[in-house]
Amino acid sequence: MAGTRADRPPADGATVVPGATVVPGAVVPGLPDDPDAPGTAGPGEPSAAPTSSGRRGQQPSLAYLYGRLALIEARVRAAVERRRATDPDPNDRFRGLYISDVQVDQLLGGPVRLEDGPAPELQRALARLEVRADLAEADGADLRLRRLAASFGLDPLDVEILLIALAPDLDPRFERLYAYLHDDVSRRRASAGLALELGVGGGPGAEASTVERNRLGPTARLVRSGLVLVEEPDRPFLTRSLRVPDRVTAHLLGDDRSEPAIEGLILEVEGAGLGSTDRLARAIRGSIRLVYVRERTASVGRAWATAALHEVQLAVLGLDLTRLTAGDDVVELATAAVREARLRGAALLAGPIEAIVERGPAAIRTFAEAPCPVVLLGQRSWDPAWSRDVPVVLAAPLLGLAERRDAWRVALQRAAVDRVDLDPAAATAGFRLDPEQVRRAALAARQMAAADGRQVEIEDLTAGARAQNAGGLERLARRVAPAAGWSDLILPADTLGQLNELVVRARHRELVLGEWAMGGAAARGTGMTALFAGDSGTGKTLSAEIVAADLGLDLYVIDLATVVDKYIGETEKNLDRIFDEADRVNGVLLFDEADALFGKRSEVKDARDRYANVETAYLLQRMERFDGLAILTTNLRANLDDAFLRRLDMIVDFPMPDDVDRLRLWERHLPAVLARAGDVDLGFLARAFKLSGGNIRNVCLAAAFLTAADRRPVTMSDLILATDREYRKLGRLAHAAEFGDYFELLADH
Repeated sequence: MAGTRADRPPADGATVVPGATVVPGAVVPGLPDDPDAPGTAGPGEPSAAPTSSGRRGQQPSLAYLYGRLALIEARVRAAVERRRATDPDPNDRFRGLYISDVQVDQLLGGPVRLEDGPAPELQRALARLEVRADLAEADGADLRLRRLAASFGLDPLDVEILLIALAPDLDPRFERLYAYLHDDVSRRRASAGLALELGVGGGPGAEASTVERNRLGPTARLVRSGLVLVEEPDRPFLTRSLRVPDRVTAHLLGDDRSEPAIEGLILEVEGAGLGSTDRLARAIRGSIRLVYVRERTASVGRAWATAALHEVQLAVLGLDLTRLTAGDDVVELATAAVREARLRGAALLAGPIEAIVERGPAAIRTFAEAPCPVVLLGQRSWDPAWSRDVPVVLAAPLLGLAERRDAWRVALQRAAVDRVDLDPAAATAGFRLDPEQVRRAALAARQMAAADGRQVEIEDLTAGARAQNAGGLERLARRVAPAAGWSDLILPADTLGQLNELVVRARHRELVLGEWAMGGAAARGTGMTALFAGDSGTGKTLSAEIVAADLGLDLYVIDLATVVDKYIGETEKNLDRIFDEADRVNGVLLFDEADALFGKRSEVKDARDRYANVETAYLLQRMERFDGLAILTTNLRANLDDAFLRRLDMIVDFPMPDDVDRLRLWERHLPAVLARAGDVDLGFLARAFKLSGGNIRNVCLAAAFLTAADRRPVTMSDLILATDREYRKLGRLAHAAEFGDYFELLADH
């Protein structure tokens, strides 16, 4: 008990609690001297003689806390005397079980000197302590017990009950004293009944009134705020034990470390200059307690809200709710988070709300109805059922090109990356990153470059940006890290031009659709959808991979087996999960064989037709809300619904290759590393066989396997035989008109 033990005899007139504990009638080290003593200032006036250094630190706070604890000790003494006075058998050898009267006297240290009885003297002692505390606060000291009482709206009796419950955590003597008062050595914490008795100051029967019992009821300030935990719910109310959470005890003792239960959720975000924060700042400054910031993909709600809270001089406790696990008790964690924010005197900033919506309304309500400034983030519309309080709903701004450049500039400076020649904002234009993700991407880029012992390059920055993707989509789709480039594509010039146009659109969509507002009032957002239509093997999937590579993004191939479900409504749920996860990643979605999902709606003749139409209609609506880049491929463009085609941003046709392109494809798939015999005639193969690029690749691969066992060059015979087998796979017959002089080779096999 630093600062509470008397190192010298008490001053004249001081009230002494036995056990050498200074009661606030004497001078408490760390607090200003008694204002009534000679040579000291009066109440509210500066002290004439400054106290030792540390007055502005923790010493005055601890002195005040332990001074109040000394008062609790005096209350315990009075309760002990009442027990003895009303004990019908004071000579009972089992009195207090193994805690005897002699032990209690030893704990208390001798008789107490009270002039006018316990209550009046304690009130005078408390008043003198409070005057000295006023002087300490006027001198700049932060008395945490007082600050806690003000922050949580505690009245004097609440503070007394809190201190009574707290006492065993600060002084182990109270464990045995409480056990004696309970007449039960196993009950070493204050019970509800004992706390009310000591707090009110009456006898053992005084604690039973309804008003006093409500002090520890489920809706009481102490209990609802989590400052006091009422444990053992199976016991009768008055015998339930009270416990102060360790975090509250640590806070009162000067420890500012966060609540361990929520440590993993805390996300420190710096406020950024992302446009005007006036509306949000005015709302908070105007005593509006609950604000809901609705975000869109690539919005900066968290950084924007942080900047506004800093503008009104509020500290911020930020929580990332996506870090919650399935086993977490959200209500319990929310209660701990609210308590932590109030202990810090901070605003609570939590989101996204979608992470806890499915946990039930109680989870959101605990956050939304907290008695401190709360800013919640989410992409959904606010549901009035989430809270009895009505929030101010504001839309978060989008991160424009200028803001993105500023965010990258600041992030690179903080990551100690000195490369003014790099333009990461342009290189990552296809990404939807908030300032926090930009900061983490810059740090990841620096670490990757440092591991290789070189400077940071653009490739490191794009890789760092990709590293910010959430991992949920990989459970629902196959991630492909693009490895192909434009040189790997052999397509007509018009098709290549359309693919390049798609990349330009994806890279500059936020400028055109956002800042320039070219989409008009009916704009769906900044999402883009393109259809790649053409026969199998014409390069649709490869082109999607190359588009993703040019944008620096990963490609996520949606597996229809994980989407389509025979049970009604399940397909829509699966699609919703995919798009929800896709909103959290920077990638390109690829729906291969999209006609299986986006087929034409038909005339309803039975229940199956009706539900098939519902699936298509839902998918059309959900696709419109997607803010990323989605590519769909189909071999049967005519089977797609007309309403879906209208919603597409681009349709790229992939025709079958002509003779010139087929020759290039044959040369590409028969690389120099594979030795060719002198009779190989690629010109004939290109002219004779009207195959797609995928089919030509299969033929070359099959021919290579024919030669692998003998380690010999590939011959024309190998290529003709492989072509015949590819024809059979396609269900096509081999005709002499196509195979020419090589048709005879097929007769021998």
